[in-house]
Amino acid sequence: MKPLWHTDIPRPARLRLTPGGRFDVVVLGGGLTGLTTALLLAQSGVDVAVLEARRIGDGTTGASTAKVSLLQGVRGQQIRRRHSNDALRMYLDANAVGQQWLLNYCETNGVPVQVTDAYTYAQSEREVAAVRTEHRVLREAGLQTDLLGRLDLPFPVHAAVRLSVQAQLNPMTLLAALAVDIESHGVQIFESTRATGVRSGKDGDHLIDTEHGPISAGTVVLATGTPILDRGGFFARLVPQRSYLAAFRPSTPIPPGMFLSAGEPTRSLRQVPDPDGDILLVGGNGHVVGRDGDTADRVRDLIEWTERAFGAAEPLATWSAQDYHPAGELPYVGPLLPGQDRILVATGYAKWGLTNAVAAGLALAGRITGKTPYWAGAMASWRVADYTSLPATIAANGSVALQLSSGWARVAFGGGEPFPPEGSGVVDRRPLSPTATSTVDGNTVSVSAVCPHLYGIVRWNSAECTWDCPLHGSRFAPDGTLLEGPATKSLRRHPY
Repeated sequence: MKPLWHTDIPRPARLRLTPGGRFDVVVLGGGLTGLTTALLLAQSGVDVAVLEARRIGDGTTGASTAKVSLLQGVRGQQIRRRHSNDALRMYLDANAVGQQWLLNYCETNGVPVQVTDAYTYAQSEREVAAVRTEHRVLREAGLQTDLLGRLDLPFPVHAAVRLSVQAQLNPMTLLAALAVDIESHGVQIFESTRATGVRSGKDGDHLIDTEHGPISAGTVVLATGTPILDRGGFFARLVPQRSYLAAFRPSTPIPPGMFLSAGEPTRSLRQVPDPDGDILLVGGNGHVVGRDGDTADRVRDLIEWTERAFGAAEPLATWSAQDYHPAGELPYVGPLLPGQDRILVATGYAKWGLTNAVAAGLALAGRITGKTPYWAGAMASWRVADYTSLPATIAANGSVALQLSSGWARVAFGGGEPFPPEGSGVVDRRPLSPTATSTVDGNTVSVSAVCPHLYGIVRWNSAECTWDCPLHGSRFAPDGTLLEGPATKSLRRHPY
């Protein structure tokens, strides 16, 4: 499942880390947060390096819908239910600053951007109230939204809220430009270099352990989606979410604008310019990672819905993306532990990373250089107002505990086919150790079924042919190779 964005963008391979070096700041993660932070620090004269576990663009940014919008579905009312109007206003200010910085950067560096309107729409009568509420709370927070009736779309729309003059782009073009710009400032980007831990080093420095050996840093920035360090317990304050996308060249005209439904099942739409005819990008059908019976059904449902609405042919590409929803609704950007500014974190964008990631980069770089922006408090990693999210945090972790116990129960009392059919995977005991066996491209492989993070039992993702942990969203290739954390180790290979 390769994202559409990866098709035509050249991606020069970069060297892996040579251990033993030392930098003032090391940024872990080569997505939009990490690259923005590194560029801003380099522009301020800070000695910085970037470590990327895979390649630039292989994470969430390179798989996103890349909507650069302050209208974010129903995020306004979700935040407003937990926080004050002032907090929502500061969140929107942060996103507006991030949006403007990004658009200015794109204009200066020749990254194409399409300016268009954003819509949150009601796909049924029961979603109309949510649309009206979003319009009201955003208006109260200062955004000039419009409340509309029906839209000219090939499926039913019962109401919509519109925010004019927003933007969309190709995220891989953006990341490629940022990477080149960063390197022109003398910053080293190391790819194929997974960090596995951070510990105390000499003279107050941190030692960052990687698969190729350690390096030293005065300050560490964790821009890894979910933090790879358990200190601070952010894995318990985030809900990992997987959503699916498909790109089509439909037989009917594509409506201008960016569209997102107010309720479930989520339907996200946008237009992608293409010399051979504009492409329709449709996303949705999200779920908590590792907690769906047959993810391939979600992809099929997305394709079938699009074909009914637009008369589309077979999709040009299908893929998925992962993001993290914060229990407190606002992102977490700042110290990993309260009062300790030398390990910083940025996470919890709730699928709106194009503006939030840049805002996070501005906040992190400002914190390191002593120029923290006024709106950074709305994105603080630790804040007194988070006590209001305690029930949501408890509920999320109650679900985690249930997944942990039910996973081990299935292993104890269940069994699977010894030779799973092509494209499928099963979990059983062999003889006492939980074992995950899959067959992909004719290769049958067995690995440990126990996630090395907090020992959840992984489940097969039929849409992507991966092993996914239902506890905190770690994902692994069929051969056990770690794809994304918070785990920092791969699944152990078992003899078949």
